[in-house]
Amino acid sequence: MNNALRRIYAFSNTWTGTVIIVLLVIFFVAQAFVIPSGSMKKTLLIGDHLFVKKFSYGIPTPHLPWFEVPVLPDFKGNGHLVDGDKPKRGDIVVFRFPKEPKIHYVKRCVATGSDEIIYHDKNLYISFAEGDDYMKENFPKEKLVSLMGKLWVNNPYKERFKGVQYDNEVDLFEQMNMFLLAGDLDMKPLLVNELPKKIGFNHNAFYKKVENDHFYMVGDNRDHSNDSRFWGSVPYKLVVGKPWFIYFSWDDKYQIRWNRIGRFIDTVENNEEFLSGN
Repeated sequence: MNNALRRIYAFSNTWTGTVIIVLLVIFFVAQAFVIPSGSMKKTLLIGDHLFVKKFSYGIPTPHLPWFEVPVLPDFKGNGHLVDGDKPKRGDIVVFRFPKEPKIHYVKRCVATGSDEIIYHDKNLYISFAEGDDYMKENFPKEKLVSLMGKLWVNNPYKERFKGVQYDNEVDLFEQMNMFLLAGDLDMKPLLVNELPKKIGFNHNAFYKKVENDHFYMVGDNRDHSNDSRFWGSVPYKLVVGKPWFIYFSWDDKYQIRWNRIGRFIDTVENNEEFLSGN
């Protein structure tokens, strides 16, 4: 036993051993990720360097870092060597961009399979698949709204996660219509009689029912996020992991944000001290 441990120790001190150990950590434990855009601001900031927990939702099929080439076949056809828990509503998730799987995105999961979504101006309405009793038991009465004969929850994450925000200077409805005309919008136009009408439009909202085993990912910076509303739901096979903690952070002037370094994401996303940064 001692001889075996000595051999393993000696091997780990070689260049080959070091590379193999690093790759095993990246494949199965944690991988570095840098926040490149402001779509999750104020929760996650541009320049935050994160470690992503690779085993949060099972073990994804390993890819060579930087090249993003799979080193093993997708044996199960779902992008994972070992299945695990699926992303839950409210989770911040790192995943592969459906249109270009070599690129990683990070967003918040707002809905899962069979949930229905209506977007109207600064309001995200969700009718959860579990039904009315579930929504009445889990959300305050003032958030429950009846639309088209169904019960919906208005902005279910806005108070729960303090980084969720809207920009009153942005008319996202107009922008979404431009994407709709270009054929680049996932949500479908919808007329909801209970909501204010839009002059010049036959619709006043956008609708989506999430496919089974898929997840709807939306940025916390709701009016400045390229997310599932535009390019669609994320299948489980593209889910990579969950942001773990910030190991380094600096702003656009390369000033180090010392107060964010070493912070777990669960701490950052609901603490006003960390939500005021740029």
